Amino acid sequence: MTPDDYCAEKVRQSGSSFAASFRFLDPRRRQAINALYAFCREIDDVVDDCREPAIARAKLDWWRGELAALDDTGTPEHPVTQALARAREQFSLPVEQLGEIIDGMQMDLDLPRYADFTQLQLYCHRAAGVVGLLSAEIFGYSDRQTLKYAHALGLAFQLTNIIRDVGEDARRGRIYLPQDELARFGVSEWDILHRRHSPKFAALMAFQAQRAREHYARAFSALPAVDRKAQRAGLVMAAIYQALLEEIERDGFLVLDRRTSLPPARKAWLALKAWLTA
Repeated sequence: MTPDDYCAEKVRQSGSSFAASFRFLDPRRRQAINALYAFCREIDDVVDDCREPAIARAKLDWWRGELAALDDTGTPEHPVTQALARAREQFSLPVEQLGEIIDGMQMDLDLPRYADFTQLQLYCHRAAGVVGLLSAEIFGYSDRQTLKYAHALGLAFQLTNIIRDVGEDARRGRIYLPQDELARFGVSEWDILHRRHSPKFAALMAFQAQRAREHYARAFSALPAVDRKAQRAGLVMAAIYQALLEEIERDGFLVLDRRTSLPPARKAWLALKAWLTA
């Protein structure tokens, strides 16, 4: 199996909504975005699948060594970083931003709670904002204003993920919802950890959803018309993620004991519609 095949299989196995947008790209860009996504999955899996924090930190340091090999024109060992080497060469992907993704995943080990949204924003920037910036480099742009769009869209995706995964994250001992906002809406950590749905929790989640919508609006308003076609893959992702957010809202934010997802056929339809109308 070649490095590119490994990354493509990683994307396929994930079942991610993002994969629906990748198939529209030309082979060169699809190879690069597959490598970037596979890298994100590998790093995320280190934190989610390893029960010993010390071992997880050691694994993240190993990945930092892989990125150092990229930066020093060395020879990466892992097929994902080997594929990333090719993508970096073709699209000038900053190794520093790839490193920030690792820093974001390490925050899952070091900071299982967030005092306020300012603190959470740093996590969202590292875990998703820089992924948006890297994706924009791969998709292509002519106006640097597009980078503001890409970063805001990455934050919107992460905020949507946080809403969808409240229950799943709580079972891993993590609560991403800002502590000051829990207090404002009268929701305790106990409520979340014990999956206690209530009108107060629904109101808290409606507040989170509104914030996510504001980030989507901020992203779309920042995208220059000249780059809209080049950035269609991101707009496809946005169409799917916004539909997911709407579905969660329609269900009354029942996210403590379930993980809402869209059927593959609906994702495919949304992807095709967004691609053709972007």
